[in-house]
Amino acid sequence: MGRTAIVTGGTRGIGAAISRRLAANGHDVAATYAGNDEAARKFREETGVSVYKWTVDDFDACKAGVESVVSDLGEVDILVNNAGITRDAMFHRMTPEQWNAVITTNLNGLFNMTKQVWDGMRSRRYGRIVNISSVNGQKGQIGQVNYSASKAGDIGFTRALAQEGARNGITVNAICPGYIATEMVMAVSEKIRERIIAQIPVGRLGDPDEVARCVEFLVSENAAFITGSVISANGGQHMG
Repeated sequence: MGRTAIVTGGTRGIGAAISRRLAANGHDVAATYAGNDEAARKFREETGVSVYKWTVDDFDACKAGVESVVSDLGEVDILVNNAGITRDAMFHRMTPEQWNAVITTNLNGLFNMTKQVWDGMRSRRYGRIVNISSVNGQKGQIGQVNYSASKAGDIGFTRALAQEGARNGITVNAICPGYIATEMVMAVSEKIRERIIAQIPVGRLGDPDEVARCVEFLVSENAAFITGSVISANGGQHMG
């Protein structure tokens, strides 16, 4: 049975892989993006997936955006909170602007988006929410105090909200990817990539579709008994 799904940050990288896989499973997917119009246009042309432009750090923009999706595609039963940014700096150099930008997008964005669909899911007694956190939210990372804090917050958000949604048929889970072969990671020098891969026991970067397959399972009927879980998809880089 196809349902309406929103994937934030859904036109590039891991988000694009998630959007494609959910669409292939018969869901009506709305892929959101914040700024790269050309990438969104290309993604829409290649996949036929509907794209919508708004920033998850703005509550009112999320409200208006979700209302547009509901009008176009129907009530939202699946939400994948994938949108995220980095503003890396060593803490002694980190500015309030760098801190606030990351927290506002990566953590507040979960509230801003989930709040728009929560009441509808509760009333229909069905919902699937998947939050894309990070291995660095589990173990921390030098130069990423802001990012690690936001992604650790995503995990706390997941575990608390899962308890509230369980009685109403809503599951809330998180996935913590490790280093994935996205455009951003592949843009670094080969030397840096070699250093990264040396830290990964399986000896390679992950593929975006490997994360998408985790989402595919968590939003399926087969995962109805799984909620409040945190799935690590990091090739063995961190086990905790």
